[in-house]
Amino acid sequence: MSLNSFRLLSAALIFFSFDATAAIRQTKGDFEDKFRQLDETLPTANIYRTAGGEPGHHYWQQKVDYEIKVKLIEDKRRLEASEQISYMNNSPDSLRFLWLQLDQNRFRSDSMAEMTRAFADKSIRGAKTEGAKGDKPPRISIDELRRQQFMEDNELGYEISSVNDLDGRALVYTVVGSLMRVDLAEPLNSGESVSFKIKFAFNIVEEDAVAARAGYEHFPDDARSGGNDIFLLAQWFPRLAAYTDYEGWTNKEFLGRGEFTLEFGNYTVDITVPADHIVASTGVLQNTDDVLTPIQRERLKQAETAKNPVFVVTAEEALENEKAGTRKSKTWRFEATNVRDFAWASSRKFMWDAKGYQQGGETQPLVMAMSFYPKEGNPLWSKYSTNAILHTLEVYSRMSFDYPYPVAQSVNGPVGGMEYPMITFNGPRTDEQDDGSRTYSQAEKRYLVGVVIHEIGHIYFPMTVNSDERQWTWMDEGLNSFLDAIAGLEWDPDIPWKVEPRDVVDYMKSDQQVPIMTQSDSVLQLGPNAYSKPAAALFILRETILGRELFDFAFREYARRWMFKRPTPADFFRTMEEASGVDLDWFWRGWFYSTDHVDLSVDRIWKLRLDTLDPDIDLERRRQEEEDKPLSIIVERNRADFELWVDRNQDVRDFYDKNDRFTVTNKERNEYQKLIDELEDWEKVALERAVKEDKHYYVLEFSNHGGLVMPIILELTYTDGAQEIMRIPAEIWRRNSSSVKKMIVTERELVQVVIDPRWETADVDIENNHYPRRIIPSRIEAFKTPEREGLEQRDIMQDIKTELETGEEEDK
Repeated sequence: MSLNSFRLLSAALIFFSFDATAAIRQTKGDFEDKFRQLDETLPTANIYRTAGGEPGHHYWQQKVDYEIKVKLIEDKRRLEASEQISYMNNSPDSLRFLWLQLDQNRFRSDSMAEMTRAFADKSIRGAKTEGAKGDKPPRISIDELRRQQFMEDNELGYEISSVNDLDGRALVYTVVGSLMRVDLAEPLNSGESVSFKIKFAFNIVEEDAVAARAGYEHFPDDARSGGNDIFLLAQWFPRLAAYTDYEGWTNKEFLGRGEFTLEFGNYTVDITVPADHIVASTGVLQNTDDVLTPIQRERLKQAETAKNPVFVVTAEEALENEKAGTRKSKTWRFEATNVRDFAWASSRKFMWDAKGYQQGGETQPLVMAMSFYPKEGNPLWSKYSTNAILHTLEVYSRMSFDYPYPVAQSVNGPVGGMEYPMITFNGPRTDEQDDGSRTYSQAEKRYLVGVVIHEIGHIYFPMTVNSDERQWTWMDEGLNSFLDAIAGLEWDPDIPWKVEPRDVVDYMKSDQQVPIMTQSDSVLQLGPNAYSKPAAALFILRETILGRELFDFAFREYARRWMFKRPTPADFFRTMEEASGVDLDWFWRGWFYSTDHVDLSVDRIWKLRLDTLDPDIDLERRRQEEEDKPLSIIVERNRADFELWVDRNQDVRDFYDKNDRFTVTNKERNEYQKLIDELEDWEKVALERAVKEDKHYYVLEFSNHGGLVMPIILELTYTDGAQEIMRIPAEIWRRNSSSVKKMIVTERELVQVVIDPRWETADVDIENNHYPRRIIPSRIEAFKTPEREGLEQRDIMQDIKTELETGEEEDK
């Protein structure tokens, strides 16, 4: 027998299947290369950004310094300010004009943001169109009415008084929506700087009315006549738009969703507020002797080395402070070095606690973690806010780099959660009870811990790793959601952080999605698209594809490379590949550039057994297989009903009644012996070992219904109850992304296979992950059909007797 003939025979395996669903097979012409290299899509590497994802030898970014004097006019809820801007042109280009962001202009009634608000858009609170096809009348909420009325009753947006050079000469400027172009008197060449001054003012929005990222919140029930306010100030000064190597001026209109693209610089800011206000701000307070009492300064010093947070302003002092205002003012001076933005908060309602974080190292050995909050936040805030800051610093520094700034602050106010350099705004509150005590729900506690971790985490991304938020929201929100979940799970794994792969399944299979790479203002569902889905993708990368060691090294390398610089998605993708040593183009392409989802199915499993080629063994096996088939129901009933004809007439029996097609003759034995004799020695050894081991051979057929290629994670269960996990890399799909077969060889007999048993990959249909298919678990929920509601269902005869409540009884 020839070698080829032997190989054909030795590969003759007997096939059995558990049960089968036809596998999806690729047809002619529909091939799609899911592993096509992403460099065909990414920007070409250049002297500014390398092919390995690093800043290039000629990388540059602009620098902008600000000196600002601002006054809070409390009774008018208004800011009046002047700023001196110094702009350093580090680019190789000559600039004839500069673009500034005027974010307060977003609230003007004629702004692009307002003019393009579509009804029933998620940005409109309470606007609702009922019915699948909008076939019911639209509705609008009181919240939206309040917003419209506030914007109608108040003059909003910037009032620009002047734009002058340092000699007082007016510069030509043009306001374009939420942007302003300042024309320079002469071109600003590479390596040169220019300084100019702006005087401006604006009326502060009521955050609860307009749902902004900053604003004031009013507390009418405070003891002080007229009540008190908390002011959160962000996007409050005209600031330079970024000029970049990849886009030039990033002068895209601010529509409210896409956040900010900014330049690093140094700030000196004088903030004048009522003398009884406490101010929290980006930067380090320079004049503590002027604005803090001796006891407050002493407490702040004690907090540096305290084991627990120390009150700088106590609850009792804050409550007393609420009772009366003042016509006097104080100026708080803050300085901040190498930050991309500046925000602050002011109120007489604030209590203030602080604790030093002994970070060590050369970057910032001591970081002051501090929280500012009114009585409405306690006792929740005093227990958790500063501690959550400290936990965040520990985890994020481990995952990226040492925290680079001297302070990290959490401030309670009307904003649910926003981040700025060194300061964050966070919203959770407590509820006042009838006995005067204040309590909070478990949900509010989880909200506070989660939002503080998330917003403080943003000081790393994008406040330090300075990605372009307006263009690529996921680069800060997605990466930060991933990291805040790591920190959150280390804080309390019972809190549902909602960014694991299992948490994005419904979104992944929905038709209301766009690729993660979509510009933020065009995203259909911002939360899942920019937060949850990219975070889940990174968890898959860390836990399933790369493993923690490779991922963590690569991620820290990305953070280190781009600290205080401006990365793009290409820089992130390339760094993660270069530092991990793993080609991930298929992963970025599927998760970030498409709306494919994960739906892998195990469709059929063939059980194979190796023929020994020995007729005495193989034909006996085949006889046994025949006997194992179920007996024909007709034959069974015939035997029960009457005696067979051949049993009643024995004389008709012959040789074939005692021998069948599985009977072995010496002819087959001689052929087998001849075949064995003709084998090479190595062929005999291979065959004898295979026959002796008698392993179990299985061919598993998989199909990809969702389009997104992923590793195939298998849980194999054997007849003895033992289980093992097998991980097949995603590259198995490289030649056919629709269907694939895989042979596995086992010592024990297989009884069940499950794809992704721990829900690691966001597979949207776990039922086709089981083979054999399982009975689908569900619940039966008893209910009573509700009565039809409508105007005719009201009992008007009874309801007409109801007396009108005037509130007079409560007043008595």
